[in-house]
Order: sequence, then structure tokens, then C-alpha cells
Amino acid sequence: MPSEPTWLHPEAITEARAAREWYLLRNEDAGNAFMAELDAAIEQIERRPHQWPPYLSGTRRYLFHRFPFFVVYRETSTRIEILAVAHARRRPGYWLGR
Repeated sequence: MPSEPTWLHPEAITEARAAREWYLLRNEDAGNAFMAELDAAIEQIERRPHQWPPYLSGTRRYLFHRFPFFVVYRETSTRIEILAVAHARRRPGYWLGR
């Protein structure tokens, strides 16, 4: 059970949906596995937000195990904010303005 509420940036939601669709077009199981890994990532972040190392500009980063993606998040005094579901090899730091 999360200790703080979690908020997903609208662009992070769009990124997750786009990645899922990309995998679904190639293989339905891969699309579903991507979403399962994202759900597990968010659940683990909610349980132990300090477990993952500091990243850029006061954020932390959770690396996916199976896919070349990561979740960028930060904690505020009232919630956990998921800022990006980013591809690990494309456009580093594009989400910094969020």
C-alpha cells in the first residue's frame, strides 16, 4: 500500500500508451508484458520511493528489467509524481521541463 498518493504526468501517460501500442503492433504478449512491467514499477516506487538512485534535477529513476525504458519520478511533500516513461536510448532529458 503506497504511503503517498501517486500522480502521473499526462505526457507520461501518453508515453506509456505509445510504447504499449508499439509493442502490441509487433506482438500482443509483448504489449501486455510492457504494461505489466510498468504497473510493477509504479507499485514498487510507491512502496519504496527512496530505493532507486537519484537521477537528474531532484528526480529518481526506476529501470525496467525487460524493456529499454525507465520511469522518472520525484517525491513532493504530498505525493509521488511520475514525470516520464522514457525510452533509455532516445532523447535523454527531454522531460526536464515537466
